[in-house]
Amino acid sequence: MLARIFQLDSFTTRLFAGNPAAVVLLKNFPEEPLMQAIAAENNLAETAFLVPSDGEYFIRWFTPKVEVPLCGHATLASAAVVMERLEPQRTRVIFQSVSGPLPVSKVGNGYVMNFPARPSELVATPQALADALGVSPIEVFLNEFNYLALLESPDTVRTLSPDFTGIARLDRSGLIVTAKGGGDYDFTSRYFAPAKGIPEDPVTGGAHCMLTPYWANKLGKTECRAFQASPRGGEMVCRLVGDRVEMEGACAFYLEGEITF
Repeated sequence: MLARIFQLDSFTTRLFAGNPAAVVLLKNFPEEPLMQAIAAENNLAETAFLVPSDGEYFIRWFTPKVEVPLCGHATLASAAVVMERLEPQRTRVIFQSVSGPLPVSKVGNGYVMNFPARPSELVATPQALADALGVSPIEVFLNEFNYLALLESPDTVRTLSPDFTGIARLDRSGLIVTAKGGGDYDFTSRYFAPAKGIPEDPVTGGAHCMLTPYWANKLGKTECRAFQASPRGGEMVCRLVGDRVEMEGACAFYLEGEITF
């Protein structure tokens, strides 16, 4: 069987930055082990699988190790594929997912995604988390998906060298570290998810579903410019709109072809 495949760099305006994602276009979803094998073969943080249906698209996301319930950068890449390659007349698409409908609109040279916000609550700092980071966070927040650790400065976030084995042992699949400011940005962050096969994710939409309500409350503003300080780096504009988060970013096409399976 043949399937079209695209690879894009998300949350960036140039190649070799942002977060690379693969997008595979299918007529129907095959068995999960096959999609997992394709994602492992691609060896990117995420592979999105798309199935068109009545003007919308069903979407699923796989890391090299597991299926995940939400992925921002691969959804952004999928929107670019739909609106720049498959249906260039479109300016809006809705992806149906296990996290509900995810609308994406074309705006200027980029796209605006609308995702569910992920509120969090303040918790005592787990000693295992502080040990894995090698620094003591100012405060730690938690939801069902991730920990979020506030650090003292953007420089601390950038220079952090965490223990990935220790992070993988935490009782959440991912750990966000963040700090206020960072040049022209309202906040800076990094995201670690070794339990999902992603030691450090370059730019993470799902993490910003937690970061946006957190920083909106901290800063007293609903729109923020965000920078994720991975080695590749990436940026986005985040807006808190009720119980939803809008994330605006661009994509760069890198590869287009076919896979056989």
